[in-house]
Amino acid sequence: TDNDIIRCTIFDDKGNMIHHGKEIPKQKFMRLYNLAPRDFRKISRHQHGSATASSTVVSNINVDIVPSIVTRTYGILLNLLNIRALIKHDKVVVFDSFRSSSGGSRLNESHSHSQFLHDLSDRLRNTSGETLPYEFRALESILIHAMSNLSTEMKVHSTVLQNILHGLEDSIDREKLRYLLIRSKKITQFHQKAKLIRDLIYNMLEQDDEELNALFLTDIFNGHPRTGSNHEEVELLLESYYQTSDEIVQTVENLISQIKTTEEIINVVLDSNRNELMLLGLKFSTGLLSMGIVMYTAALYGMNLENFIEETDGGFELVVVVSSISLLLLYMFSVKQLSKLQKVTMTGVGREESIIHNHQHQKKF
Repeated sequence: TDNDIIRCTIFDDKGNMIHHGKEIPKQKFMRLYNLAPRDFRKISRHQHGSATASSTVVSNINVDIVPSIVTRTYGILLNLLNIRALIKHDKVVVFDSFRSSSGGSRLNESHSHSQFLHDLSDRLRNTSGETLPYEFRALESILIHAMSNLSTEMKVHSTVLQNILHGLEDSIDREKLRYLLIRSKKITQFHQKAKLIRDLIYNMLEQDDEELNALFLTDIFNGHPRTGSNHEEVELLLESYYQTSDEIVQTVENLISQIKTTEEIINVVLDSNRNELMLLGLKFSTGLLSMGIVMYTAALYGMNLENFIEETDGGFELVVVVSSISLLLLYMFSVKQLSKLQKVTMTGVGREESIIHNHQHQKKF
């Protein structure tokens, strides 16, 4: 809205921090730096709502993970991770927050952001004697900060996931699988974020000469804009950080591949355990079936049917032996059929032989 306030930190052409946390009305800021309202869709980091009836401020933090680097008239608008900045040929504006003038407390500045401002100031002073223009030193400082954050976060994900995967090698339990699922979602989100940054730098390298030449703000301000393919400095700068971001993406993809491989192995192990339990259940069922048939025979004799066997010597022993042999033969036949079924299920060889045998048998008739 028109009453919005821009809170920013401003560095001059010498790298000195001339304003820290300065609040400027949005309309005045747009006139001062020749910006349009649509430009703030990317650089607005925090948006605070108006006060409610109970005088409490409702905060709606909207962090856009889609990075962007676009050129405007005598400026570069940059949105990279948690950094929103406007780079001029002699000035850098870092947006700290974007809040309504109706009220609301300021957000506490993180240690990482404070360290970034300090590093940015040192690089803009050019104490190392670099020949890069002012705008490229600012751009490089932001890229260094972004790559450092990505590398740190990648190491954390890698360490945690390696510990989880090593733990799953010893035992598979529900808690470890739940933790693996949570970390898998987080590493997927991080992979998307790193991939977006890599693709952004790659797309910048693939832009035409006019877009790359527009990044040379100092030359444009001095009335000597670059023409043609004379933009080697920015290409070398972007290629260096493209390789760094690509290494991070490749490392994260290897972690995701390890997670998928582990999940496949876990599924195979669990399927094997389920098959073993099913096979054990079938064996018990087969044994009970065989015993049930023998018990049926014994039940018939227990009904006092006249068959003259009970009047002969050794009749009881004969029935017991015949029943036991029948039980054993029936159980062995059932186990053999079960093994044949298992062979068909696991390899498919038995199924092919059975199909061929049945086909030949049908031809005979």
